[in-house]
Amino acid sequence: MKISTTYAAVPPGETIKEQLEIRNMSQKEFALRMGFTEKHISKLLNGDTSLTPNTAIKLESVLGVPASYWSRLEASYREKLLKVEEENSLEEELKIAKQFPYQTMQKLTWVPKVISSKTEIPKEKLFNLRKFFEVSSLKLLQKHELSRYACRRLVITDKSDISLMVFAQKVKLESRKYKANTIKISSIEKSIKDIRELTLLTPEIFINKLKQILYNCGIIFILLPHIQESHLNGISFIDGKKVIIGVSDRGKYADIFWFSIFHEMAHIIFNDIYKQDGTTQEDEIRADNWAKDNLIPIDDFNRFIHENKFEEKNILEFSNDIKIHPGIVLGRLQKECFVEQNRFNYLKQRFIIN
Repeated sequence: MKISTTYAAVPPGETIKEQLEIRNMSQKEFALRMGFTEKHISKLLNGDTSLTPNTAIKLESVLGVPASYWSRLEASYREKLLKVEEENSLEEELKIAKQFPYQTMQKLTWVPKVISSKTEIPKEKLFNLRKFFEVSSLKLLQKHELSRYACRRLVITDKSDISLMVFAQKVKLESRKYKANTIKISSIEKSIKDIRELTLLTPEIFINKLKQILYNCGIIFILLPHIQESHLNGISFIDGKKVIIGVSDRGKYADIFWFSIFHEMAHIIFNDIYKQDGTTQEDEIRADNWAKDNLIPIDDFNRFIHENKFEEKNILEFSNDIKIHPGIVLGRLQKECFVEQNRFNYLKQRFIIN
């Protein structure tokens, strides 16, 4: 017998057992009379094999109970068994659904607002999450799918994995607004200077320019608000023929934003996005190094730090020299401990993605 909160599926075998007890008949004798093996009879009694019309006729002969009765018992058992399995599966899936940041997704209008009665809210959230992820069951979402994404995030936890799934799916959905374009690594490298100069502009101006430059290189760029507890700055991956970069506004600081873009560009240049088992720590370090040395050319940076002058005036002059936002230079200097974390932070640009 299998049970759920609402249903109990009792196999016909339980009734057969009762009939055998009335007759004081062993399973071995019953098997001989039925013309079946003891193994088959055991499965029949436990509901592990179907009670076929042929078996029903044999039961009528051996036990004297009409074949139609056994057939009705079997049909009822199979129907209730499906309901038990469905209900138990739903309970398990509802537990999975609770792990997702539905409230945040709802505020961002990524999923519908739940309007059902209080008892139905969990189920409605579940059904909305299925639609969002385009799966018939949330149990089909496996963590190994996360290895499809090359990503820059500071902390990895169960919650951050869940939030990464959400962010990646939304990036994928948004990318469908664009046609695939052939990836051109040489074009990416040639566009670095132009992308760096975009850091001097405000988001209202640079967003569309950045999208167009990257699209011309064969990259679809998607910018989304940060998802709580994801600790995610950016991801890059392949979806069909599309090469995609998704970046969040985590931290709201422009230097983090631009570093994340260059980091994900590195994953594309080094073909990390094609690795089935995901990126290694070495891959992430290589992407970090490429990003910092292409945002601020290594020779220029070495020359600047060699002068050992890190006052506001020096930072502004150097930034103007290499045509990049001073907040990015300051972020690099703070990261490498040339400037204290609490100095000149007013030079950093902040913005929020709506």
